[in-house]
Amino acid sequence: MPPTSLAQMLATSSRPTSGALAMLIALVLTVWVPPVKAQTTGSEPTALPEAAAGEAEATDHPKSLDQRINDFMEPATERLFGLVFFNVYESRRQNAEGDPLFVVPFILVWLGGAAVFLSIYFRFPNIRFFSLALRTVRGRYSKPDDPGEITHFQALSAAVAATVGLGNIAGVAIAIGLGGPGAAFWMVLMGLLAMSVKFAECTLGVKYRQIGKDGRVHGGPMLYLTRGLAERGMGALGRFLAVIFAVLCVGAAFGGGNMFQVNQACDQLIAVTGGEGSFFSDHRWVFGTLIAVLVGAVILGGITRIARVTAKLVPFMAILYVIGCLVVLGTHFTAIPETMVLIVRSAFAPDAAFGGLIGCLLLGIRRAVFSNEAGIGSAPIAHAAVRTRHPASEGVVALLEPFVDTVIICTMTALVIVITGSYSGEAGDGIAMTSHSFGTVVPWFPYVLSAAVILFALSTLISWSYYGQQAWKFLFGHSKRTDLIYKLVFCCVIVVGSAMELGQVIDFSDGMLLGMCFPNLVGVFLLLPVIKKELEKFLQHSRKVDAEILARRGHSG
Repeated sequence: MPPTSLAQMLATSSRPTSGALAMLIALVLTVWVPPVKAQTTGSEPTALPEAAAGEAEATDHPKSLDQRINDFMEPATERLFGLVFFNVYESRRQNAEGDPLFVVPFILVWLGGAAVFLSIYFRFPNIRFFSLALRTVRGRYSKPDDPGEITHFQALSAAVAATVGLGNIAGVAIAIGLGGPGAAFWMVLMGLLAMSVKFAECTLGVKYRQIGKDGRVHGGPMLYLTRGLAERGMGALGRFLAVIFAVLCVGAAFGGGNMFQVNQACDQLIAVTGGEGSFFSDHRWVFGTLIAVLVGAVILGGITRIARVTAKLVPFMAILYVIGCLVVLGTHFTAIPETMVLIVRSAFAPDAAFGGLIGCLLLGIRRAVFSNEAGIGSAPIAHAAVRTRHPASEGVVALLEPFVDTVIICTMTALVIVITGSYSGEAGDGIAMTSHSFGTVVPWFPYVLSAAVILFALSTLISWSYYGQQAWKFLFGHSKRTDLIYKLVFCCVIVVGSAMELGQVIDFSDGMLLGMCFPNLVGVFLLLPVIKKELEKFLQHSRKVDAEILARRGHSG
């Protein structure tokens, strides 16, 4: 049996344990330790810079806990963002501040290119298999005694809970605020193409999963990178990529799956409880502590409890949010066609103030990836626990995830923001912009949005805690002690995330989350023949089941 944890992997590797530990330590130091500043020479005293003078004056007023947490995280966030978002091209045109009008990070080319390539390679499964996905999620092609822990619907709910979150509410607002209305168009287009990526990676997640003696499932890119690539004679590469992925996945669980969610939920709560005069404005950590207690009570129960909670939360919160969007759009019904035209027109000829066409496109793709997480490798961890004997069946079900997440929810959010004109005023950024949009129609609706936001945040936190836990187990083993340590750390990070500034939270979250796509998509590309073979097996099985059902109906008729 192939190694399933970092400790076992290192034991079977010719490389010493110290080498792997050195790699991990170097990664932490690279991210966290700031560069050494050059010292001034000469006997003349140096005048304090304005910022330093401000800090000296601030010594009379001790920093709050929120401020101290924010200062501690700042150097790590800046360094991590620079590592992940390295540019392959910078525009020669400059904005008013002298910066390039737009830049092209390699990571967005990598993700966008993968979505287009996989859609073509599998002949657009996002269209061909949509009806098949609806039949599969209802359990038509599986049996109760199939191996696994949860149903197709529960697996989809757990995965959707991790993606249908504040990336759809605050993320769309951030994209439109920075890239103009046209960014929403590119988000939706990327969501449609991302359906093919989800299909590929989730098929592999089930194919190479492992089921323990206690019936618990362990799956995700860590296993298909190690086991799948080992089958193809690339075991060393697979082990290396798996470790990199697991480290980034734990970081992403703390970032996009944790900090961003609780941070934006806290912002919305502050907005509806008095703004700067709110108790939570200077005590954000209190809100974080309350959420940490709620999340801790759920995640200690494992994937079965997570699946039960998310299966109930996801439909309720989605319906609640969609009703709010429909109320706003119903009020501005006659302006919907004009708004859609504006979004499409802006996508191809956006205002130069927003960074031009390329800048708009890149912002849309970046926020779409954060929203639906296609290519990141997070969804295969949840989908791996499904009860099925056909890996591609869950890959087909996973097609529905980006459709619900990006095509439906993000489109409605974008229409609400653009149709109310909130993006062009002083409505704020992130969740504040979305809240303002709802408030222009129904003054008390931001309170309803607050409830939806907290539910979105809770569901995402709960699901991402499981993703990070699986990566943590791969690195440190499956003992109950390491399991408990991870869950305690995850809950502590909730408190940290609630106190950080939005800009730092976005950069840290994007850095960790999007960094996962490098090792994950390498594995997906190298295992394409396996995915194709599993797809053919499932299509044969589904046709056989459909034929049997038609035959029974014919006899009964």
